[in-house]
Amino acid sequence: MVRLLAPGRSAAAQEAAAGALRNLCSANIQNCDSVRECGGIAALVGLLAPGGSAAVQGAAAGALRNLCYNNARNRDSVRSCGGVMALVELLAPGGSAAMHEQAAAALHNLCNDNSQNRNSVRACGGVAVLVGLLASGGSAAVHVQAARALQNLCVGNTQNMDCMIECGGFAALVGLVAPGGTAAAQAAAAAALANLCKDNTQSRDSIRECGGVAALVGLLAPGGPADVQGAAAAALCNSCIINTKNRDCVRWCGGIAALVGLLAPGDSATVQEYAASALANFCIDNTTNKECVRVCGGVAALVGLLAPAHPAAVHHRAACALVCLTSESGQSRDAVGAYGGVAALEHVLACASSASAHQLAAAALRNLGRVQQVVNDLGHPD
Repeated sequence: MVRLLAPGRSAAAQEAAAGALRNLCSANIQNCDSVRECGGIAALVGLLAPGGSAAVQGAAAGALRNLCYNNARNRDSVRSCGGVMALVELLAPGGSAAMHEQAAAALHNLCNDNSQNRNSVRACGGVAVLVGLLASGGSAAVHVQAARALQNLCVGNTQNMDCMIECGGFAALVGLVAPGGTAAAQAAAAAALANLCKDNTQSRDSIRECGGVAALVGLLAPGGPADVQGAAAAALCNSCIINTKNRDCVRWCGGIAALVGLLAPGDSATVQEYAASALANFCIDNTTNKECVRVCGGVAALVGLLAPAHPAAVHHRAACALVCLTSESGQSRDAVGAYGGVAALEHVLACASSASAHQLAAAALRNLGRVQQVVNDLGHPD
């Protein structure tokens, strides 16, 4: 099959062979390794050269996309063969939507857990080109893959985050989460914003200045897709890390009530986890937000998440939010007690399947003045 990719073969044969390799390598690690060992990665990268058939280039990019999924050696091999630059060049204006989609998706997989590839994409001008795809009137599928690529590019990479800001990436991503977009594009853009805001103070300010806080709150409306709501809650959570202005902005936009609504029984556990995390961040050193969470029914909802039926990750986030809520807030402490929170926290303390949930339950009980329960659980020193 790899031989059919060689120069001199017909475009039809090359396209068919690249398409077959793409299918063979879909979620099949052994086949992905075999293609690399047969020289297939270098051959596929060769098909991306300027001047070739757009159909062949798209098929080759699709094959590289699958070859790099969950395969660290293949990601390195694509870079070594010059594939990063070749894929970035395919994203230039004028290419077909199908080619742009496959090239952006390949870059997404290339940058997963690979810092060298993230740096290479930036060095090749890929960040600016991907941002350009978001701002274009192209297809929703292209927008989704470009947003996903930017999401992976910015994981733990301050230089790429700064480049995103300089290229107008925040405004472009916020544009995708606006009403009227597809759910897939909204989820991808919100997830990218969540990554951008995780470890970058300037990014958190940028998202607010671009109107992103209000746009993300809009995605929390009841009845929306769970993946969109979860990504939006995660982005709001990260945007409020050590950022008082964003915490206030979320409240002004109605975000606290919306997030409390996501804690309701029956909602996705992942959505509940992100929503509880966001509420925890909003309440740090913010008395007004603590009161707003209480008035919106957040205390009762968070206590409900401590029930045994919920997974440990949800217990962890709910207990964390209760720790933040009950810190220096007598009314919130009273509300936790009134809704049965003491007994629920004691149960988590005794039965928690994770050390973090156990520690947070203990911290919440300390805030509630239940020191003796914590001492009893930990045991007395000899």
